[in-house]
Amino acid sequence: MISPLASVHPEAKLAGNITVEAFAVIEADVEIGEGSWIASGAAILSGTRMGKNCRVFHGAVVGGIPQDLKFEGEYSQVILGDGCTIRECATINRGTKALGKTVLGRECLVMACAHVAHDCQIGDHVILVNNVALAGHVEIGDWSIIGGLSAVHQFVKIGAHVMVGGGSLVRKDVPPFITVAREPLSYEGVNALGLRRRGFKNARIEEVHHAYRLVYQSGFNTSQAISQIELEVPESPERSKILRFLLASDRGIVKNA
Repeated sequence: MISPLASVHPEAKLAGNITVEAFAVIEADVEIGEGSWIASGAAILSGTRMGKNCRVFHGAVVGGIPQDLKFEGEYSQVILGDGCTIRECATINRGTKALGKTVLGRECLVMACAHVAHDCQIGDHVILVNNVALAGHVEIGDWSIIGGLSAVHQFVKIGAHVMVGGGSLVRKDVPPFITVAREPLSYEGVNALGLRRRGFKNARIEEVHHAYRLVYQSGFNTSQAISQIELEVPESPERSKILRFLLASDRGIVKNA
């Protein structure tokens, strides 16, 4: 199912049951998993590794060289997990020598005109809404949603199960399981609705609430809040994720309004 009007390099590795529409471009050193669909006008450039059942829509460019003046032509990659959807005119750039790869996990949705810069590390089931712009080295955890027209500063970390409101400027790290919005970007509460949709029990959600009351509503600084969480919140995978994130934050976390 490869159109004779598509430009597919003979060294590209395409698995079975792939559709490549007219005027798509697939360069050498590209690997695309079975069941994937490449739309007319899409460009899959050298260094791209794409999983099974991915869809790349019209005008999207996957694997472009980094928009980084320190890039010196070194070999690098873009890696997309199974089931990713890249909508119209989105762009995903390769890594640099810093990490060597830009990674998106399984079942990610990158909506129209969004941009993923070099060396970003994105988890599974992440949604980047229209016109989101990620600078280099951004990290985003599983199941997070970044609202449309948001811009994320380089090296920022966003935890799992986060909801970032549309039009946000994300300059600080965003801990897992919360919602952030407004300008300057501020803590809005626990993403309880999103957690319930993903099967979290009320008791676990209340433990997350407890942890973030200590972080944002008890007058503690971050170090003090970490100590109180260790004392007051029962051990659980969610508690561990929160503590690891707070301890690893280099830029500091978003504040309460």
